[in-house]
Amino acid sequence: MILYHGSNTKISEIELEKCRPNKDFGRGFYLTTIKEQAIQMSKRTARLYGGTPQVTAFEFNESMLDDKDVKVLKFDKPSRDWAMFVLNNRNKRFKDIQNALCNQDNKYDVVVGAVANDDIAQLFRIFSSGLIDFETLIKGLEYKELTDQYSFHTEKAIKYLKVCEE
Repeated sequence: MILYHGSNTKISEIELEKCRPNKDFGRGFYLTTIKEQAIQMSKRTARLYGGTPQVTAFEFNESMLDDKDVKVLKFDKPSRDWAMFVLNNRNKRFKDIQNALCNQDNKYDVVVGAVANDDIAQLFRIFSSGLIDFETLIKGLEYKELTDQYSFHTEKAIKYLKVCEE
């Protein structure tokens, strides 16, 4: 399987310590199966931080997701658990990092699931401000068109990624 990473620089080596915290699935290296999504992310990142939009392709053997030595969390579709997981990871004040619905401590090597895009982020903000309840948030997710993301959080996990030669 080929996964794509959009950034403001070409990636030749993954450096987890450079990854930003408080992302959907915690601090990690994020990729997608959708090249266009990576292209858009590269443009956004270059606009925010400077540099040149770059997409790096990685070869990934997805059988790793079934390896018992690798801790994988997979969300097949947005759900209550997915929403809580994203909310907890994005929350800078969340303290219960031992919680299974949090990856701020990188308890999971790899997490796979939907991207909480701008539409979803707006729903999360409305929920966080108290304007809607959790049930309304979950119901709102049913009508959103979502894309995928694969996040790699540990050195063990990134060993399964290989930069594709151009």
